Order: sequence, then structure tokens, then C-alpha cells
Amino acid sequence: MRNPRLLPPDRPGLPASPSSPLFPSLLNVAVLLLASAIGAVAFVAPFFSLETALPGDGGALSHAADAPFFLILLIVICLGAVLLNLSAGQMNTRTVAVLGILTAFNAVLRALPGPGGFNAIFFLPILAGHVYGATFGFLLGSLSLLVSALLGGGVGPWLPFQMFATGWVGMLGALAPSWPRHPRREVLLLAAWGLFLGLLFGAIMNLWFWPFVFRPDQAALYWQPGLGLAGILQRYLPFYLVTSLAWDLWRAGGNALLILFLGLPVLRLLRRFQLRFRFEITPEE
Repeated sequence: MRNPRLLPPDRPGLPASPSSPLFPSLLNVAVLLLASAIGAVAFVAPFFSLETALPGDGGALSHAADAPFFLILLIVICLGAVLLNLSAGQMNTRTVAVLGILTAFNAVLRALPGPGGFNAIFFLPILAGHVYGATFGFLLGSLSLLVSALLGGGVGPWLPFQMFATGWVGMLGALAPSWPRHPRREVLLLAAWGLFLGLLFGAIMNLWFWPFVFRPDQAALYWQPGLGLAGILQRYLPFYLVTSLAWDLWRAGGNALLILFLGLPVLRLLRRFQLRFRFEITPEE
């Protein structure tokens, strides 16, 4: 149910604001499903390989052969989503402009130093996905990583996987319930959600290189061909706890703190723009 306090007064020539999200269409559902399916294939394909990683192999060459293909495919999907929404009238020039501005600003945030594994690049995708919907959050997260990489963040076989994972963070931001009448509760909920998404990002990103690394003295922590799902989980969980959890806690905690301290004004600003997106001038009868 819409919050009447967020809606401007009725004026001649302006229809009532719809209650649907910014990108309310089956088209966007299909785009997200397609992008997510391709991303899932990119992450899990190595687990169907019959080759065992050799000692000394590392993540630097992981996916060196297929990463360019997935990168190009993801860029095409993102640009195609924008064009399709423009042609369908579900995005306009103002929406695209805001997406571009937030993408550029978010790419700059990635360059800001932080302790441990903290990075501020997840703050805006979570909040924008929460306010504008899953498609906007996915586009903002994915394109931010692309722009950041081109600006000096580093282009390598890891890039498409970072784009998929950050896009999913923005997409999942839309799942948090919206409580505009209780903004403090909403911010607390989003902070907890940001904490979870920070840990989830790290757990997913490890999968891009984990099947390609192996240490004989810690064989129980690494993947080997022939393992079923249960065997993979039994090895991956201790690997994650030993190698990644400490870093991911910095990222997750940073997400929560940023949302707690800056979430309320940023949500208000995003919703102020959202009201402008939802209105079209129509001739008076």
C-alpha cells in the first residue's frame, strides 16, 4: 500500500502515481533471470570439469579462456535491458541519467580505501535496488564494477564475476521490505540486509577461483573432481571460514555502518527522484 505522505498533491494534468515498481514488467524479470542464469553457469561450470588443479596453480589464470565471453555477454545484456526499457516506456532519459550518475559515483566509491575487505561500492546498489527495483539495482551494481575497472580498478578474468556478484547484491536489495512510514526501522532492516549481502558476496566470489587452486598439505579444503554437492559443501565451508570470513566481515560491517549513518538521507533523496519518474504530463480534457 502506498504511503500518502510520499505522494505529491493531485494537480491537473498529472495522473496518480502507480503503485508498481520503477521497472514493472515481465521483460525485466526475463532479463534478470537470463543474466542470473548466465552468471550461475559462469561460476559453476568448472565444477563439472574432470581436471584437477595442480599445486602452484592460482586464481590469476582462472577463467582466462571464458571470461572475455562472459564479460561481453553481460555488457550486451545490461545495455539491452536499458534499450528495451526505453523502447517500452518503462525508462526515460531522466532514469538513464540517474543510472549513469550513480554508476559513475559508485565507481569512484570503490577507489576509497577501507580496512580489511571493506569497499563502499555496495552501499548505493543496495539502496537503489531497494527503492527503484531489482533491475535498476542489478544494472547499477554491474555497470559500476565495469566503469571502476576501466578507470583503474583492474581488468582481468575476475571482472565479469565481480560484475555478476555486485549486480546480484543490488538486485537482492529489492527484497528488503519497504517501510517509508517507519524510516528508522527500514534503515535498521537494510543495515542487517547489507551485513548479510556483504558475507554472501564474498562466499560467491570465492567460487570463481576455488576450483583452480590446490594445496596438497590442505587438500581437505579444496575441490577435486568427482565430489558431489555434499562433498563440495563439506570442503568449501571450512575453506571459506579459514580464508575469507575475516575479510568479508569488514565488508559486511562496513555495509551495515554506511547504511546506518547515511541510509536515511540517501533513501529520502532516491525517493524524491522516484516521484519525478512516476509522473507524466497529459493534456487536460
